[in-house]
Amino acid sequence: MTGGATISRRALLAAGAAFGVGAALAPARTGLARVPAAFEPTQRLTLAAGETELRLLGADKPATRIYAYDGEPFRLVRVPRGTRLEARFENRLAEASTVHFHGIRMPNEYDGVPTLTQPVVEPGGSFTYRIPLDDPGTFFFHPHCDETGQSGRGLIGALVVEDARDPAFDAEYVLCLKDWRLDGQGGLLPMSEPDGAAKAGTFGATRTVNGRPHLDLAAPAGGDVRLRILNVDSTRIMDIGVEGAEAWLIAIDGHALPPVPMDRLPDGIWRMGPAQRIDVQVRMPRDGRPVTIGDYRAAEIFTFATLAAEGRARGPRRRGPLALPPPDLPMPDLKAAEFHSFTLQQATDAAVKDTGLPPDDPLARALIDSLCVGATTYWSIAQQSWPTGERRNLPPPLARMQAGRSYRIEIKNETRYPHPVHLHGHAFAVLSSSKGRLPKHFADTVLTQPGEAVEIAFVAAPGDWVFHCHILEHMETGMMGWFRVV
Repeated sequence: MTGGATISRRALLAAGAAFGVGAALAPARTGLARVPAAFEPTQRLTLAAGETELRLLGADKPATRIYAYDGEPFRLVRVPRGTRLEARFENRLAEASTVHFHGIRMPNEYDGVPTLTQPVVEPGGSFTYRIPLDDPGTFFFHPHCDETGQSGRGLIGALVVEDARDPAFDAEYVLCLKDWRLDGQGGLLPMSEPDGAAKAGTFGATRTVNGRPHLDLAAPAGGDVRLRILNVDSTRIMDIGVEGAEAWLIAIDGHALPPVPMDRLPDGIWRMGPAQRIDVQVRMPRDGRPVTIGDYRAAEIFTFATLAAEGRARGPRRRGPLALPPPDLPMPDLKAAEFHSFTLQQATDAAVKDTGLPPDDPLARALIDSLCVGATTYWSIAQQSWPTGERRNLPPPLARMQAGRSYRIEIKNETRYPHPVHLHGHAFAVLSSSKGRLPKHFADTVLTQPGEAVEIAFVAAPGDWVFHCHILEHMETGMMGWFRVV
């Protein structure tokens, strides 16, 4: 399945809703990512990675041995905005790992990327992350070494940074969408196959939300529900839609945007790749009818949650959506921004040459841990591939940037497959799409379709930041690079 040419199932059902989105970027401040000069933790926690069991095939079927933090599948951490989180990671797995807090603007040393920002945490070892949580929203955390294997086995947690300024919703749910590669007895199949890694990715056939095939949820009739929907799958791109109620897209990758009616999006869905998140407001019908939320991309619709009326909302019926406070993020100066263009490609002989950093670079002799490189090279960015196989030298950066300066980045997809592209340590402004399908918004991951060029912009924060496709097999077989910001 190539994905880019697929017509959404909801588009066929809804007879083609019109696209009338013109959301504007409205940050409240300018400047760099906020890095505290003196870090005083306001909350401490321990995240212990280990094995546990989950009955993914059903209550009466054999259990599957999965990975999880603290023995809790899709471990949920909720903290208030402004928290200084000190998270001690304890590795109780039989293999090395790290933790990456996805979408969080933080000091580079806590970004969780082996070799570039920290050593891997060996079995029995630990590492303490000190993370300022100044941006409210829906985020998550996961390994950044053998990510296909470890996240594929379930090592994922959700992070909700709550904002006291948010409007009051009548109900809220966190929904983590993930497929699993299982045999008939609940055993795990190989997480990657060569044919999948070289194409759209290796898909799982057992689809779940929070580790279950479906969730029955309750909300007051006439009430407002906030759904925090996370695509934490390794591969699958999803077309998220709502049936049976008014619904608005109110945040992307944790960052608020002026509410957009879901029915005004192209095909009435939001297309989201792995690692992307959306917040959706649903207004429950006053007559008590149920509401369904599903993925309409496949031929067979995956309805992963149903909202049923339970009681009635208090107070008068609200008019219009409940807007979240605007993002408090650095706003790039587009007129002064330096421009770079990067093309996503199939790997070529030129891309897989063993290039390295200049000998005088402090990281020139650093070797990427063998667990953290893929076996084969299939993909590249700007004719440069991340090391695989026996090649373990850290490659030179894709670009060298200056902290505090603004940058415009064009991401051109010249492959046959979609790629969700993630930049660590930044929230970037999504400015435009050559296909005209995206509203202006802030994000940390943007889905680029085949033949599409997407332009983003950001204010560079100091550090060495990776830039990669979040289809995990693509990342681990070459589609990753990094920016050096000094």
